[in-house]
Order: sequence, then structure tokens, then C-alpha cells
Amino acid sequence: MKYLDAWTETAARGIARRSSRRGWLKGLAAALASASAMPLLPVARAASTPDAGAAGIPESGDPESCDYWRYCAIDGFLCGCCGGSPASCPAGTEMSPITWIGTCHNPADGRNYVISYNDCCGRTPCGQCLCTRNEGDRPMYRPDKNNDLNWCLGTQSAVYHCSTAIVIGLGLE
Repeated sequence: MKYLDAWTETAARGIARRSSRRGWLKGLAAALASASAMPLLPVARAASTPDAGAAGIPESGDPESCDYWRYCAIDGFLCGCCGGSPASCPAGTEMSPITWIGTCHNPADGRNYVISYNDCCGRTPCGQCLCTRNEGDRPMYRPDKNNDLNWCLGTQSAVYHCSTAIVIGLGLE
């Protein structure tokens, strides 16, 4: 026991000689500042029920056209042309739990809606109805608002197939 006490005392004194309280506080402050600056992505925004916010919303336009109101910030193949719908993935694909978002204006009722763009993953790209609309697109340092990323993260396969446009709620006026 005497040797353990001596070793512990020697180690503690050595640490005290090589460090200070200010140095320790400086390191802690740097670690906290670094942690707060890190982005909090990926962000899961998938609704528990697809298109949960769309109940009672008047629709206008063709869901297989790039001019459809929900597609104001979409970049990819439309799932409606690939065996799915604007809010659901085709059979054999899996919806990515992380998304990018946009706010689109619905001309049928004159209101703005928050749209979650989820990629459907697991099969080769659909190749039909490619739409690249960049309204509200932000640079890569704002990934949650950028549509140029492969959002097939958190799925079994990172292979992109098509994109959905799910209404998740009413936007601010």
C-alpha cells in the first residue's frame, strides 16, 4: 500500500507541475466553443406519416411536371414518374430519414407551405422527369437548405433513385 501511495503522490505532483488551472479552463473553453460550432447534421425531419401536413390542402397542377407547386426547391427525378407519388417512394426503395427543406407557394389557396424533400434510395436512378429547381437553395455550408447533396444517408443503400416532396406544415407569411 505504501508503494501505491507514493506512486499516486508522485503522479499528482507531476501533473500539478506541468499544468495549471487556467490552462485547464482554457482547454475546456476551446472544447466547448468547438462543439457549439459543429453543425448538427444530419437532421431527421421525416414525418411519421407521409404527407401528414397535406390533409385538406387544395391541389393544382400536374404532379408529374416540374412546374408543380411543391417542387419549388427540388433537384432530382420525380418519384411520381418512377412508380411512386409526390409523397411516397416507389416499391423496392427506402425513404431517407434526412431531408432538405423548402417553402413553396400554393397558387390554389395563396398560402406558403414547408416542404420536406426526401430522397428514395436503394435502386438505380429512375432517369425520368428530371427537375432542377433551385428556389431558396443555399450554399453547401447550409446543408439543410442545399439540394445538391446525396441525401441517401441513414438508409440501407446510398444509391439514389428519386425524390419526394412532402408537405410538413404551413409556412410563415
